[in-house]
Amino acid sequence: MQTQIARPPSQSVSAFVTGGSGFVGSRLIALLIDRGWRVKALARSPGAVAAVQAAGATAVLGDLDDPNSLKSGMEGCSVVFHVAAHFKLWGSRASFDRANVEGTRHIVEAALATPGLRRVVAVSAAAVVMGDPEPMLDVDESLPLQTRAFAPYSSSKAEGERILLAANGRRSNFETIAIRPPFIWGAGMPTLDHMVETVRAGRFQWVGGGDQAMSTCHVDNLCDALLLAVDRGRGGQAYFVSDGRSGSLKSVISSLLATRGVIPKDRSVPFPLAWTMAGVMGAAWKALRLSGEPPITRQMLRLIGKPFTVNIAKARAELGYSPRMSFAEGLAAMQSRSLRSIDAETHTSAAEAL
Repeated sequence: MQTQIARPPSQSVSAFVTGGSGFVGSRLIALLIDRGWRVKALARSPGAVAAVQAAGATAVLGDLDDPNSLKSGMEGCSVVFHVAAHFKLWGSRASFDRANVEGTRHIVEAALATPGLRRVVAVSAAAVVMGDPEPMLDVDESLPLQTRAFAPYSSSKAEGERILLAANGRRSNFETIAIRPPFIWGAGMPTLDHMVETVRAGRFQWVGGGDQAMSTCHVDNLCDALLLAVDRGRGGQAYFVSDGRSGSLKSVISSLLATRGVIPKDRSVPFPLAWTMAGVMGAAWKALRLSGEPPITRQMLRLIGKPFTVNIAKARAELGYSPRMSFAEGLAAMQSRSLRSIDAETHTSAAEAL
């Protein structure tokens, strides 16, 4: 069943988007434009300006820590889609807090100060509830938010969501909603490049055999949920969204790698050993102030190393959400994009040889 999203009502046709030059944000802008919205998007570099303009939005030069640019971007808008986030598997807690916690706080304060702006819909993360006990299967929104010292990304996203939802109702006709996707994927996903490089370099191993269950969310399904939340979501609420299916880590990642013609070897490391190795590497990176990221981190292990699936019954019931893009269709689109890329490279090489 495909979700049908109607053109938005007249009072909600103008939006401000953060993270518009990224994987999710650029798809969201394109969908908004297609649905008849007028879109302004925050951009903090010339490259980001070009990207959001190419997607069809009006660029607003600035950053999450710049109140003036946020106010300028929100002026005349009725909805904010807060998509920007700092997502890495390694880094100082301060860097995550600056973007994911304080950035969200700045968005909320600017939105509250903007007349006519009625709703902030933010991309949170399913990982905000990752904790104990294990395994965590078919989890719903009743679980409490979790903050773990070894998981600065998910912890900062949890704190950011707390700030967002606490602002609901702080003034008349002002509502905030959080959408929580698990593993986001689709054609153009930036994380796939890193996985491909790791496999080709011979450094890839499955954690715990790779049989742990996981939920996924295609980028188009996430964008659908964001739009549905504008007029159907309840203020102050969070919603899990996914592809409506689960698979094992091995089946999901192998399928994604296969769209690039890459097959990982069937090598595995037990979770307890991987956890110990990640702790040692993390301590070494901090003590020696090494550049880059450790090959394995405890943040990464918490995200993919244990079974974790989400229940989307609340989103189905309240948002009218139903995954539009199936896993098979999404893979086919990725395969097609990969083949077009290979064909373009072949033609370029042939032309250069002439």
